[in-house]
Order: sequence, then structure tokens, then C-alpha cells
Amino acid sequence: MVSAARPSMPAFPFCRPRLAFAVAVAALVAAYTAPLAPVAAEEPARGLPSQWVPSTAYVVPKFTAPEGEGYFSIIEGHNGRLYIGTHANAVNSWLVEFDPKAGKMDVVVDVHKAIGITASGFAAQSKIHTRNNVGASGKIYFGTKQGYPTAEEKREDYPGGYPMVYDPATGKTKVYPIPVPHQGIASITPDEARGVAYISTCADHRPGPLENAVFLKLDLKTGKYQQLLETNHFYAFIVVDYRGRAYHPILGGEIARYDPATDRVERLKQTIDGKPATEGTRLALSPKPDPINWDISPDGKTLYAQAMRENALYAYDLTAEGDTLPGRRLGTLVPGASSVDCRAMCCGPSGTVWCAITENVPKVGNLLHLVSYTPGSSAPVDHGGVYITNPDYTEFTAADGKPLPFHGGVTKLPDGKTLTKYVILGVCEARNGDVHILSMHPYSVLTVKAADIGQPDKTAGSE
Repeated sequence: MVSAARPSMPAFPFCRPRLAFAVAVAALVAAYTAPLAPVAAEEPARGLPSQWVPSTAYVVPKFTAPEGEGYFSIIEGHNGRLYIGTHANAVNSWLVEFDPKAGKMDVVVDVHKAIGITASGFAAQSKIHTRNNVGASGKIYFGTKQGYPTAEEKREDYPGGYPMVYDPATGKTKVYPIPVPHQGIASITPDEARGVAYISTCADHRPGPLENAVFLKLDLKTGKYQQLLETNHFYAFIVVDYRGRAYHPILGGEIARYDPATDRVERLKQTIDGKPATEGTRLALSPKPDPINWDISPDGKTLYAQAMRENALYAYDLTAEGDTLPGRRLGTLVPGASSVDCRAMCCGPSGTVWCAITENVPKVGNLLHLVSYTPGSSAPVDHGGVYITNPDYTEFTAADGKPLPFHGGVTKLPDGKTLTKYVILGVCEARNGDVHILSMHPYSVLTVKAADIGQPDKTAGSE
């Protein structure tokens, strides 16, 4: 299917409660709904960083993310604009285009319109949960995923997710068929030179006990799929190396590598600094793995990895021969942090790796740090805590003065700094050196300028 991007911006009632997270969400709203709640001056926050990084905040259109969140989905297109996926549980999802120069956001893909459906509830395409990727053509690759069922809904109510490709040059969206019934799309990575894209699915542990995560190849011309492997590893990030080989994590620590030249899947072992990956690396856990952030260097020869709860960055040599992928520990991300959460890692066009990682800090919550690693450096660099320079970038209260739901993700320090206080959802390096971060409650983009993190200004490359 091909459809012109004619976004609709409906008003709709507040989404139905999630089955899995209803209690947790209610608790969060009750505890954190007050906008810009300050850290008590008489109880100063402990463990604050000595360095700070300024950011400018931009809210994502609120109807596209009524619960104030999204997942991984941010990438810069060849036109210098960002493409952001959203989540509206039981309603729909949208692809949003953000022009950083103009500070303007517009919906470019209404998912349900593009597919041609009017589903609601658990049958809706509630999420764009993929890390959006850009093909050599400049087209944006993304996929849709299930939301959360109520007690009355069943897994089979969700038909399955759709791989989708949006062309900024024409404003048209191509929709591919559902690859695996009742499973969403967790990852899509194109290899346009070979006319294919690689896909990972997600069953959200239903029916369980293990996750169903199918590794597939999609023929971009015919729309036909080739199933490569059931990996059981959720929230995979597929990468394609310099030889066109595609990689996908496998539950337990092995790594699947598909070689299109031989049409074969290999199951590679991995080592870290010459030894099998330990439990401490969180790279080979079973049966409950961490989501593992993966991204690849611009030359396709190095795979970077960071497990969600591990305070370290790792790299694998994709030029190595044999059945073992050699990795090495590059260093600690946030020195001294007792616990971390990282759902946002990328290797940018400059080759620099970025992690938007949070550490738990008393009286603050999940404090955001921006960390980078430059190839050849001795260790990652923590640039410091990220604060918002424009705290009034959106409305946090209704006309009656009451706090808006799902707007409690910011707080103020006694010195006046405004911070985010929940986990971070995505990160992207732009070609001009700026770094863009996805925060939640409300769903927002935090833009850190290149000059504020010691990056050269590459404005000429940002057109």
C-alpha cells in the first residue's frame, strides 16, 4: 500500500488503563503529577554532578503521546530533520517530523490512515517502538507494535505489526504486510543496496514464558519474508555490517549473523576481553535478559553494545574471522553511580557513541547524564547532568490550575535548574554535531547543542 501523508489530529478521550501497568501508572501519577515539583531546599539532593549540560526542550504533539512516552524512535533524516515515533495506547501511533532549525513539529504519517484501518483497543497499532533507521535513499524505516490489553482482551486481538517506509521527498508511505501474526515490530534495518530489510518481532511475553522474537528478511520489492531464526531475545536492534551481514542477539548470549552471500545464519559465541561474557556485563543473561542497546560504526566494522542496567560500554570487532565475536569493555559510563538505566544509545554519523543514561539520585529520581565515547579514546566521557533551559516550553497545568496527567516528568533543584526525573527513551546525533534526547511526561525532545558538549559545529552538513 502507498498513501499520501495526510495526518489527522483527532481529539479523543483519555486512553483505557493498561492491564500490566495500571497500578504502576496510577502510583506514578499520584506521586509525580505536580509540575516542576522542586527538590526541598531543606533536604538538598545528594550525589548531583559537578558538571552540567544545557538543553532546549520541545514537546512532541501531545495527542500523539497522551501518556507522555515513546520508545527508541528517533533518527535524523538526510534533510536534517528528525523522525520520531509515538505511542497512543489503544488509539493509534504517528510518525512526527521535527525541524530543529524552525523548532517545529508536524505529523507526517498517521499509521492507521496509511494502513487503511480503524481499529481501537488492543487491536490498534498503538506504538512505533522501532529505532527508526534511514536508508541510503533517505527513506525512513519504522514499524508498528501492540500496546497493552485490558483484562477483557486477548493476545489474538492484535493482528500483528506492520513494517513501514516513509519517503520525505514524496510524502508517501509504503506499508508492508504483517510478517508474524499477533507479534509487533521491534526492529527494522534496511540494506537498500541488496533490496532487503531485516526485521525483529516482539510478542511482549505473550503467551510466554519466553519472548518470541523472530529474525526475518524482507524483500523490499516483492514484500515477501524469509524467516531466519527464532531468537527469543526481546527488543533487539539489528545492525548490518560492511559486508552486508545482519546481526541479531540471541537469548543467552549468542549472536545470530545472517550472510546474504551464502543465505546462511551462523550462531556466534561472544567474548569480552578474551573471556566469555559474565553475568556482570548483562550481555548474556537468560531467561530474563536486559534489553541491549546496539548500534554500528559508520564504516560497518564495529558493533557497540550497552545493556540497559549495566554501567559500561562494549565494542565488538566485526572484521574478526571464526565463530566467535571478540568484544572489549570500553569503560564506565557514569563513574560512581550505584544504579543506572540506559535505553538510549547511538553511534552517530561522526562515529561518536552517545548514551543518554540515568542514575538514581535521592530526592531527584532518575537523573539524566549525557555520555560520549570517541573511537580511540581511553574511556567514555560523562559530560554531566542535563538540564532544561526553557522550563515553560509547554503547559503543565490545565485551565483550572490542576496538573495535567502524565506531565510530572520534570523537577526543579533548589538552585533553579529544571531536570527530567524519569528514564530516557532515545538519543540521536545529528550531522551538525547536536545531540537530541527523548524524555517522558510529557514526551519531549531535549536538544543539546554541539558547542555545549565540546563538539565541532558542522552546520554545513545539517541542511
